[in-house]
Amino acid sequence: MPITVRLLTLTSAITILFTSIGFADERTSRWESDAFSFAVTADMRNFTPPEYTGLDYFEGVCKSLKAAGAGEFMVAVGDIDPPARVRAVLDNVFGDQYAWYPVTGNHEAETPADMEFLRQWGGGEVPRLVRSGPAGAETTTYSFDHGRAHFVVLNQYYNGSSDTGTDGDVEDALYSWLKLDLNANRKPVVFVFGHEPVVAIPDMETGRIRHTGDSLDQYPERNQRFQNLLKRYDVEVYFCGHTHNASFANINGLWQIDAGHSRGKGDPGAPSTFLKAWVSSMHVWIEFFRRNPAGSYELTETVIIE
Repeated sequence: MPITVRLLTLTSAITILFTSIGFADERTSRWESDAFSFAVTADMRNFTPPEYTGLDYFEGVCKSLKAAGAGEFMVAVGDIDPPARVRAVLDNVFGDQYAWYPVTGNHEAETPADMEFLRQWGGGEVPRLVRSGPAGAETTTYSFDHGRAHFVVLNQYYNGSSDTGTDGDVEDALYSWLKLDLNANRKPVVFVFGHEPVVAIPDMETGRIRHTGDSLDQYPERNQRFQNLLKRYDVEVYFCGHTHNASFANINGLWQIDAGHSRGKGDPGAPSTFLKAWVSSMHVWIEFFRRNPAGSYELTETVIIE
């Protein structure tokens, strides 16, 4: 099946909001009192203390997120190497009770110390756990619930026996586990997180594109099977990273949101980014906060999913 990508500008996203909801003056988060939020970050790899401290790097991302409202927890969609240093920044900025859900990226999969950390994170107890991963990926693939939403974290480097056995794919064992998990879910809102996109999309501001043809799209049949499964179970959004480019696209009916990178000025090819995702009883929407030339973060895009 060919991939058709539908991109929305900020203007068109707001048009959808006004047309379908009828609100016009304030951000949706202020209109819906039952909403909760969570943060999504990506690819802050290495730009953490002690080498990289202060507002220009990942520490600045976290402090800006705190100022915007940290949300209930953070999901980091891979390339968080070394993860212990990322967790230390979160402890310093948000406190050690702030929940964090790490996703295995390609750089973790190639680094034994990182994988050991991820296999043991949280003392082996995933907060709000619903289902542990399959044999060999018990704590690097998992699902959890919060409120009216179900969250699924995938280790796309799992090959059925090793949690570092592929170069980024949704092989049979991972697909079967995901199908079982989605089929058992009874929450009305579902999010899935993986490191690699189903297809690389250019950065929404700079137009840079990376990892075309060597993301999940390098295995087209399994990639299409994965997309079909997410659509069959009405997954709201597939969140990913890997490209360092922030983007949002509707791909044949599946929303893919790439969180870009959260390394501050560590990657000048696209602005550093963090996301705030909101879930209410009526709607799901995603806010993109991006670093401006002055070094501060501002809300630049709001994407309404439903």
